[in-house]
Amino acid sequence: MKCARCLLQLQGLRLQGLQLQGLQLQGLRLQGLQLQGLQGQSARSAAQRGALLQSSSQPHMLRNTQHQVIRRFHRSPINDKHQPIPAEFIDEDDNKKDKSLVIHDDLFEQVARETKTKATFNKVVEVFIKQDVRRRGHVEFIYAALQKMPEFGVERDLAVYNKLLDVFPKEVFVPRNFIQIMFNHYPRQQECGVQLLEQMEGYGIMPDVDTKVLLIQIFGVKGHPVRKYQRILYWFPKFKHTNPYPIPKNLPEDPVDLARFSLARIADDRDAKVTVYQLPCTDITESGEEITLPHVVGIQSPSQMELLAQHNPSRPVFVEGPFPLWLRDKCVYYYVLRADPVPPEEKVEEPYDPERSLAYPLQLDLDLDRDLGDEESFDVEELDEGAVFAMCMTSQGDQAVLNQWVSGPPAEHPILGRVPTLFRLEQGPRELQGAHKNKVRPPAQAGPPDPERGRRDEVSLEEEPRRSQEMKQ
Repeated sequence: MKCARCLLQLQGLRLQGLQLQGLQLQGLRLQGLQLQGLQGQSARSAAQRGALLQSSSQPHMLRNTQHQVIRRFHRSPINDKHQPIPAEFIDEDDNKKDKSLVIHDDLFEQVARETKTKATFNKVVEVFIKQDVRRRGHVEFIYAALQKMPEFGVERDLAVYNKLLDVFPKEVFVPRNFIQIMFNHYPRQQECGVQLLEQMEGYGIMPDVDTKVLLIQIFGVKGHPVRKYQRILYWFPKFKHTNPYPIPKNLPEDPVDLARFSLARIADDRDAKVTVYQLPCTDITESGEEITLPHVVGIQSPSQMELLAQHNPSRPVFVEGPFPLWLRDKCVYYYVLRADPVPPEEKVEEPYDPERSLAYPLQLDLDLDRDLGDEESFDVEELDEGAVFAMCMTSQGDQAVLNQWVSGPPAEHPILGRVPTLFRLEQGPRELQGAHKNKVRPPAQAGPPDPERGRRDEVSLEEEPRRSQEMKQ
């Protein structure tokens, strides 16, 4: 009986265990189904949100009929650049930005259409600074601005150079360690900064403290532009007053005044006399044609007058030129009246005047003891040049105009009426002036070649040295 009861109890316990296991499995299944439902809902909502976002911002995301997001394979951005973008995804702001990206030279021309002044130049710089916060293309803009500065008349303004330095981004190109200092950190930007300082040096502009602060903020203490700034501060004061014949910054605009200043600079004699033989004017001929007469300005010192009075009338004098003379950025041309060197047999030794020059004696009588190894003979190559009697400047260097200068008033130089005068004129200064002003000369008129003209030129070229030789003999 007891065994039967025990068996019945065991069976009952097994049934209860199976029921419990069945209930647990059912509970787990229900939980799994609930989790799956929640996950499906969240996945559907996320898919819908992603589809909405991708459809509004990213054109390369596609949607299917079941509202599932299908992404393409990841590819290199280089390939994506070459693919055409649909028109529906192109923004109007992008078109405006593309239109605003113009060449920097055109930017100067667009802003300063009417007048080119300092205010318009600063306005162009401010437009570029506000155009992009990151200052992209600042190196090219600074190079273009440096070339445009003479057109706006600000090439000698220190404040404009400091404003161009302010275009550089700050604290970006500063080297952080000695390796970056040694290997020229950001070379393009440093070369641009050095070029800006070299242009300041060319125009003789001394940088100030603001320039130093800007350079340190941009390139650091060890940058090449800062070293260039230190060299300028060292050498500029040393060479500021070394020129004994300084040139004013603003040269005279009047050609007659400019000729006076240039001839006085060449003569280097305070007793030299400047004579204006002809002023620039316009005249009307008998036929009614209007002619512009050039200016003629000459100079002659008292010593040159003495040499001309002592000249042998049988020997000719020569008018030679033009010779260039640079005064800052201007080039002027002058002509000289000179003679050939005097032959040794005609030379007359004049007595030495000890009081002629007290500061620089022309002769030294020193009785010095010489050693056996000293040489008393010195091999000095002496080049005897002819005397220069006068100089002149004119805007039209042809023989007719220079003849007015040579003839002059007869009372001043009566010997010139008895001395033969030869003109050794080279090609006029038009070519050099045109190259300096970047102007192109008009081409010659096309036509068939003239053989007679070539023969006349050859004959004139051959006759010139013959005439000079005959006059010398």
